[in-house]
Amino acid sequence: MKFTKKVLVLYLYLLTVAWFTVSDEQKIPDQDTAGTMEERSRLPLRELRSFTQVFEQIRQGYIEKVEDRQLLENAISGMLLELDPHSAYLSKRDYQNLQENTSGYYGGLGIEISAEDGLIKVISPIDNSPAERIGIRAGDLIVEINGSSVRGLALPRAIAKLRGEKGSTIDISVIRDDVDELLSFTITRDEIYTSSVKSRILRPGFAYIRISQFQKDSGEDFVEALKNLRSDNSNIGQLLGLILDLRNNPGGLVPAAVDVVDALLDDGIIVYTEGRLASANVTFNSTPGDLIQHIPIVVLINGGSASASEIVAGALQDHRRAVIVGTQSFGKGSVQTLLPLGDGRAVKLTTARYFTPKGRSIQAQGIKPDVIIPRVDLQIPLQQKRLRESDLEGHLEMHQKLGEKSEIEIEDLSNDNQLKEALNILRGSRLFLTSGTKT
Repeated sequence: MKFTKKVLVLYLYLLTVAWFTVSDEQKIPDQDTAGTMEERSRLPLRELRSFTQVFEQIRQGYIEKVEDRQLLENAISGMLLELDPHSAYLSKRDYQNLQENTSGYYGGLGIEISAEDGLIKVISPIDNSPAERIGIRAGDLIVEINGSSVRGLALPRAIAKLRGEKGSTIDISVIRDDVDELLSFTITRDEIYTSSVKSRILRPGFAYIRISQFQKDSGEDFVEALKNLRSDNSNIGQLLGLILDLRNNPGGLVPAAVDVVDALLDDGIIVYTEGRLASANVTFNSTPGDLIQHIPIVVLINGGSASASEIVAGALQDHRRAVIVGTQSFGKGSVQTLLPLGDGRAVKLTTARYFTPKGRSIQAQGIKPDVIIPRVDLQIPLQQKRLRESDLEGHLEMHQKLGEKSEIEIEDLSNDNQLKEALNILRGSRLFLTSGTKT
């Protein structure tokens, strides 16, 4: 059957209707105002007519044949791309990767990697992972994956190649500093779980927790880490202070960030969101019980701390529960909602702005530390500008309401001046011993 303009208009109409027919959990509320529903029901027919004309010209005249489905997916992607930097169309692979990242579970080798000199560097293998069991070491440079060179391969593409279903195999070749020849490994993938929460005792009485991103279980893992740290201190004396490291934490799931703050507050608002839909207007409140009983806290942030990590820093700052140390955060104060489209695809749509307990919007502004301490790293020029939300084309404007490495090395504090100063703040001043009390 010929795909006529009239048929295309009908298809686009059905597509528009289906756009708002999502899963029960994300369904657009029925209680929207009549005016809003009337406005939503109107279709810009003139613009749709222009769209069909362009669509037909591409179908007939483009140098290569393009499937109708692909053209329509491109159209959807383009619509979202022009809204703001965080709204996006997610293909099956993109949606799957997002789900894996937020759950912490994926099929793979169990290695943390980075790009270095056009190759893929192993930062560290995960304990008891397939990579560790077969002998992959930190510092190994991956040069081939399944016989193909990785030189110039983008990091996301490398990750996609390394991951795969549990039980499948992959061949990799690596260069190792103390070995003259190329090392080859055949590794059987397994289900990998990566916790985003890591903790330890820095000094007797002073604890350190790092959250690399906010996954589904990050809140529970954080509470468990607090309990373990208090237990670890039982034989050396009272827990005196906590450093919460959110540097280079890109965000993640808002409920996980709320759980982290809730564990450190007795009461009060944690964060609230506002959007055009009734379902987007939500207030998150803390429940009674500070798990560390007002022990002083220092939160470390930098320009890589975004979204959910800014929710944590902003809430603890507004409630004067913690001292915020480091450099200004990224400034992503918007909330994205996942709208499944079926067939494994989804739309990530910006639906709300979030506000700190005192009504601050950090969109394109960021959280300003109470104590500004730039990171001193001889490998990175101090004058190098870090990209922020406000630098992204099409970023949302702030609506003000009134009312590096992914894992840092913490064994040697001399390499991390921000962490060292955070510890000094906790140890050196009795002023912060009462930072959690209300006045």
